[in-house]
Amino acid sequence: MSKKRIVVKIGSSSLTNERGEIDQEQLYEHIHALATLRQENHDVILVTSGAVAAGFSGLGYSSRPVTIKGKQAAAAVGQGLLIQTYIEKFKEFNLSSAQLLLTRNDFSNRERYKNAFATITELLDRGVLPIINENDTVSVEELTFGDNDMLSALVSGFVHADQLIILTDINGLYDGNPRKDPLANRIDFLDDISDDKLNRTEDSGSKVGTGGMKSKLLAAKTAMTLGVPVFIGYGEGYQKLLDILQGNGDGTYIASRHSAVNTRKQWIALHSETAGAIYVDQGAEEAILYNGKSLLPAGVFNVKGTFHKGDVVNVYGISGFLGKGEINCSSEKLKKTVEKNEDRSDVVKSAEIIHRDGWVKMGSE
Repeated sequence: MSKKRIVVKIGSSSLTNERGEIDQEQLYEHIHALATLRQENHDVILVTSGAVAAGFSGLGYSSRPVTIKGKQAAAAVGQGLLIQTYIEKFKEFNLSSAQLLLTRNDFSNRERYKNAFATITELLDRGVLPIINENDTVSVEELTFGDNDMLSALVSGFVHADQLIILTDINGLYDGNPRKDPLANRIDFLDDISDDKLNRTEDSGSKVGTGGMKSKLLAAKTAMTLGVPVFIGYGEGYQKLLDILQGNGDGTYIASRHSAVNTRKQWIALHSETAGAIYVDQGAEEAILYNGKSLLPAGVFNVKGTFHKGDVVNVYGISGFLGKGEINCSSEKLKKTVEKNEDRSDVVKSAEIIHRDGWVKMGSE
């Protein structure tokens, strides 16, 4: 098998025992399976949950805390314990590992985004296995958003992974809730995740995790749009990740029909904050949507908001929202150009205000 770049997400439910504490046997099995992937010369990035699960008992909680301060305190205790265990166990396989704690701000801030990408790339080039977790001690949103599912999807697109593997305590997606309906059938393959499918999916999580199947579907849909195929399911033994990679996993395989999206366009589409909006005519709309062209000032008829060169703006056309792009001039300069466009005199036709390499189509065609 050719070398692949694989992101593996392990949730709390796959790391803990019945008391909600870290199960050392399960953890070692995961580590051994990850090491087996590395021994086959694959690049491996681990996105792990478990910090809260590892720390809550040390604070005297009988079960996973439900308050934000309780979760953050438990994560503060558990994060060090969890990464220490990973580092020590990976050393038994002669593997070096490194911890990265990320928040959504690390994705929305362009410089931090670039730095995170550079760090992960350097670690992989040096043969180090990156271990990524949400920085639960300071992040409020992610603690209620999901069980690191979306983080794993964003990371998989970010590093241009060949496969995202989401391990959970249920062996894949079903057409009903298998815990309630014995007649529910597993879905072995999916090539699309519709909004209807998302709306009909029951989001029931485990006692120790914060994510359920809906969050995993949302994550899978995000990964698919970034050109990354996804596996959601269960596995046992030291060969389980290789089995999944070879198409023999116990779960659901979700294909991607999209091409890989470069890192710059990922940031524009998923993480950037827009500073304003521009409105374009039908000719410009067709040029950027269907002909792969850059946007020229002659096609703009309205400008809203205040922005500067390098900011990201929303682009609207006759058919509505079209997408987002990195603007090459200020709103003040563009407004002056639009005023000239109104009487078609002294129009600058050649200067690109959004280059096609800084443009992401997002609206419906």
